Amino acid sequence: MFKRVVTSEGELRELIGYPNERAVQKDIGRLDEHARAFIARCPFLLLATSNAKGQCDVSPKGDAPGFVRVLDDRNLVIPDRPGNRRIDGMRNLVENPHVGLIFLVPGKEDTLRVNGRARIVRDDELLASLAVGDKRPQLAIAVEVEECYLHCPKAFRRSRLWEPGTWSGARELPSMAKVRWAQQPVPGATLEEYERESEEGLRRTLY
Repeated sequence: MFKRVVTSEGELRELIGYPNERAVQKDIGRLDEHARAFIARCPFLLLATSNAKGQCDVSPKGDAPGFVRVLDDRNLVIPDRPGNRRIDGMRNLVENPHVGLIFLVPGKEDTLRVNGRARIVRDDELLASLAVGDKRPQLAIAVEVEECYLHCPKAFRRSRLWEPGTWSGARELPSMAKVRWAQQPVPGATLEEYERESEEGLRRTLY
């Protein structure tokens, strides 16, 4: 399908060049006061993992700002809230501890990038501290930070992601329930029943 494929870093460097010193030095390798402030206000992050074969997964994680707990300059913890039980990212972590995180704050064009090594933990006191009401997570992902830096706003400027006037795609696309119904209809049920049950299930299992 493609006739010109880049296959080496050398070719990449010939095309793109090298970063300036400031871009290299922005990785401070720890959670300083600025990174901590960003994480404290972050309600949403993306967690990238891969298994031993290199097959990748990116999983969204979200909750009220402050749901990610910073333990010290090099360690943070992400509670695992209820999901669909596929545990794609968790299964990857069992094989390969390396993770990449992107933290987002709505309306802010910068992102915080953290890379490191993760473990799946079950410490009782820690999990109790991550509870919402009486709903305590069964697991948490502990990340030992190896790289940490703010990423520039160009992607957000180009995409106009935080501008409501550009959000027409959300209104034009069908709901996930409608897509799932089209792909795998449930015998003996109507689309309206399926949509209602899907929404009720979301509310019931949020925590």
